[in-house]
Amino acid sequence: MSVPRFSVIVPAYRVQAYLDECLESVLTQSFTDLEVIAVDDRSPDFCGEIIDAAAARDPRLTAVHLSANVGLGRARNAGLERATGDYVLFLDGDDTLVPGALQAIADRLAATADPDVLVYDYARTYWDGRRARNVRAELLAEREPQVFRLAERPELLRLLMVVWNKAYRRDFVAAQGLSFPPGYYEDTPWTYPALLSAERIAVLDRVCVHYRQRRSGNILGTPGEQHLDVFEQYDRVFAFLAARRLERWRPVLFVRMVDHLTTIFNKSERVPRHKRAEFFRRARALYVRYGAAAGSGDGARARGDAVAVRAGHGVRARTRHLLVRLGTRRAFQLLGATGRLLSRTRDLAARAARRARAGCGLLYYRLQLRLPLDPHLAVFAAYWYRGYSCNPAALEARARELVPGLTTAWIARPAYTHTVPPGVRVLRPGSRACHRALARATYLVNNVNFPQYVVKRSGQIHVQTHHGTPLKKMGLDLADHPAGAAGMDFAALMTRVDRWDYSLSANRHSTLAWSRAYPAEHTTLEYGYPRNDALAGPPLAPSARAGLRARLGIPEGATAVLYAPTHRDYLPGHVPALDLGALARALRERGAHVVLLARAHYFHDAAPAGAPPAGVLDVTAHPSLTELCLASDALLTDYSSVMFDYALLGRPIVIHAADWEAYRLARGTYFDLTAEPPGRVCRTAGEIADTFATGAHTAPAAAAQLAAFRRRFCPYDDGHAAERVVRHVFLGEAGRPPVRGPGGAARGVPGVLPRPAGSAVVRSE
Repeated sequence: MSVPRFSVIVPAYRVQAYLDECLESVLTQSFTDLEVIAVDDRSPDFCGEIIDAAAARDPRLTAVHLSANVGLGRARNAGLERATGDYVLFLDGDDTLVPGALQAIADRLAATADPDVLVYDYARTYWDGRRARNVRAELLAEREPQVFRLAERPELLRLLMVVWNKAYRRDFVAAQGLSFPPGYYEDTPWTYPALLSAERIAVLDRVCVHYRQRRSGNILGTPGEQHLDVFEQYDRVFAFLAARRLERWRPVLFVRMVDHLTTIFNKSERVPRHKRAEFFRRARALYVRYGAAAGSGDGARARGDAVAVRAGHGVRARTRHLLVRLGTRRAFQLLGATGRLLSRTRDLAARAARRARAGCGLLYYRLQLRLPLDPHLAVFAAYWYRGYSCNPAALEARARELVPGLTTAWIARPAYTHTVPPGVRVLRPGSRACHRALARATYLVNNVNFPQYVVKRSGQIHVQTHHGTPLKKMGLDLADHPAGAAGMDFAALMTRVDRWDYSLSANRHSTLAWSRAYPAEHTTLEYGYPRNDALAGPPLAPSARAGLRARLGIPEGATAVLYAPTHRDYLPGHVPALDLGALARALRERGAHVVLLARAHYFHDAAPAGAPPAGVLDVTAHPSLTELCLASDALLTDYSSVMFDYALLGRPIVIHAADWEAYRLARGTYFDLTAEPPGRVCRTAGEIADTFATGAHTAPAAAAQLAAFRRRFCPYDDGHAAERVVRHVFLGEAGRPPVRGPGGAARGVPGVLPRPAGSAVVRSE
């Protein structure tokens, strides 16, 4: 068996939202002579399953599952033990390789006759779509000599000291005995020794890694005592210098150490408040210990200052070094606080100006925020106040039934107030009553976000139910699809997402999509969709269904096909994808007794001009999509999320994918619907007519596709999703009713699974 050129080691811990993209970025490289060693560091989320799935798809990937969580460094060691390639590369599970990166690395290694270490560049990628190349990219200029020792280009030590922007010759790693220590900042005692030991170093002036800047959940951005591990890591670095007699590097590494320590201290999200004094004391102790070891007395410090200036230090940085040396923590903090104070002052002034413009209604809302929360009030809304529907409606009805003393209110525009059932208070958007309820309700439930002005109060519980399993890209995943984003303000979106306490999910696919599209500190309830309880529960009695069909005007004996298309936000106006009159005629010409129930997307719910064509019933104004699903015999849709709900009925689904390629390119999708459909896929109106006329929509192949689709996307929909959510959120009950499969057999009970970004996934299993 031949030795691969590269061994790419990917440690994984709480990166479920990004791991699949990470692994695919390696496995789809144009350079294919590689092995991937993915190490599941006993991750409590889906990382292990994602790794196993990738290993099943590609034999070049080796899955390693550790029996205990050992930390990033030792997880890399576990991968290193299994590496067989000529060169070893490390890639964190939330980062990605740029397309063509491995080919560029391979070419550069060949051009420089296989150096010990090759250093390449990276770019930071942000949650809002921005990308920024390493600010010190000029240090990677490919100038003479092409291969060198660190002494010939010591400025490389000004680069970020991380392990994942380098390729290491595996024989060199073994000869030097390089391994990762336990604890945080484990890159430090690996990277410095590797560069200092290498006889032959080369650089590649190209971005090869996209370094993801996560909004939350980043290990180094999580506060804790572990940040004090950095002191032991630098002890290891200086011990290495002593053992290898590399005294000449002490002044340089001393300066880099102090830079690093002050950077950590200045990031308030890292060192907890009760540990900040200890951190500063230990930083000063290292300053004294290794500053003295770099030489002696003031002369050594002068040499350190000279190095600092050559490394691009300004007066402010040198002042920080001086304050660490003197141990004056309060003065150090004052220096950092000055800039922050000026920034906060500007922010407060801008905020005050916005409040002044908000008007009397918002002023009233702000005043109401000063009053206590009403523990018995829950406010619900859906679809930007269009009416009583979707998941919030199912939760409201169940909460009213199960929660003693609960008062429920529903926000609806005047045109939709008739949809709200008796016993539920109706609130008009923008009214004093609505502002008062939003300010003082303990529970706020919506399937979209509440307006930007709504404040998340301490003790207030926000439940985001969403309104469908996502096929199309959502949230931050639209950053690469500007046509679909349509000018979306991602920063404002994420401030709204930060209010969520709970996010509902119908399946694992949704959980992973939401965790990536809306990364924030909330709990995902993977319980199924409350709105689908009526679809998953006992079927309608024949007489009830017949009555419903009669009220809708469906002729007796006709096959009722519900047509529910989605919205194309990248197209101006509303251009119907199908001529329903022509389709109805084609069906009649083929002898099919079919009536089309036309349900427009809620963005286009205005009444159409004139009467519908023969064979078409316009049911857009019908208040309940669930009733339309129950009344129909089949579903015809393009890319609407209704397909995921309709699959529960076990009735045929036909996909109209005339513009699939354009839709996927413009809006972005999470999977290829045409490759994994819930039934027959048609490209033209003629194919649709033939499908229903010949009965192809009910063929065994279509039924098998529907069954697979249902297993994947409807694992928890058993008629009790609303009850599970209400008992968890409103009643705080630890025990939830079991999920029941076909025939009513219990399939298991929900469990709690931690998720990245400090969140949790609570799911039914």
